[in-house]
Amino acid sequence: MTVMKRLPIPAAAPALLAAAALALSGCGDVDDGGSASAGADKGGKTLTVFAAASLTETFTSLGKTFESSHPGVKVRFNFGGSSTLAQQIVQGAPADVFAAANTTTMKTVTDRGAASGQPTVFARNRLVIAVSGSGESKVKGLSDLADRGLKVVLCATQVPCGSAADKALQAAGVKVTPVSREQDVKAVLTKVRMGEADAGLVYRTDVRAASGQVKGVEFAESAKAVNDYPIAPLAEAPQPALAKEFVGLVLSQQGRTVLTRAGFEAP
Repeated sequence: MTVMKRLPIPAAAPALLAAAALALSGCGDVDDGGSASAGADKGGKTLTVFAAASLTETFTSLGKTFESSHPGVKVRFNFGGSSTLAQQIVQGAPADVFAAANTTTMKTVTDRGAASGQPTVFARNRLVIAVSGSGESKVKGLSDLADRGLKVVLCATQVPCGSAADKALQAAGVKVTPVSREQDVKAVLTKVRMGEADAGLVYRTDVRAASGQVKGVEFAESAKAVNDYPIAPLAEAPQPALAKEFVGLVLSQQGRTVLTRAGFEAP
């Protein structure tokens, strides 16, 4: 933030300055943790959390909890495919916390020294087959996805849900030719929900969050591809103290309750 030299103020200017200050207060809430500002003086800070798309609902809820116990703090989320988020972090994107959908993706960040301390696994998740929530689907198990008459959508291979899908399909000896491979699990879910695909492999938690718009078909091979979710504060976090507190909330009993309710398993 650049500090400008104060110039002499005409006597008629105070009202104009007050109006300008009010306008500026709504033009961005990222506190760089350095120069003082009116927002910082009042405790106004922004905590930026990069998190896997499958954490959208749970982390949004925890973010509201965090804000309620930290007056003046705004939690800003960047949800997406874990591999994309990891690349953004190692390329210098400003963030305080990273929560990934598998340990391999987190390793991309730790290997570059971008995490502060060792990541902690806070949850586990497994795949289900998402099918339309209306009508009867002929998909009863993983082997049904091999039917070339079905439009099947998977996550991209480099994304944790795509890697898990490939592992589960390989374990079952099922070959699937997807009509598309999406960059995050929510995109797969949307294709199924909108009727653009007959089925897709998504996380159990995503089906639960869809509130009946899709159905989840469980399959035994999902046990071969369970994903561990790690979280860590980042080394260059603009708000290091708040980053540690948010991680603490996720790891707390309160955080565990929110995650379990959403369908995540304990690590």
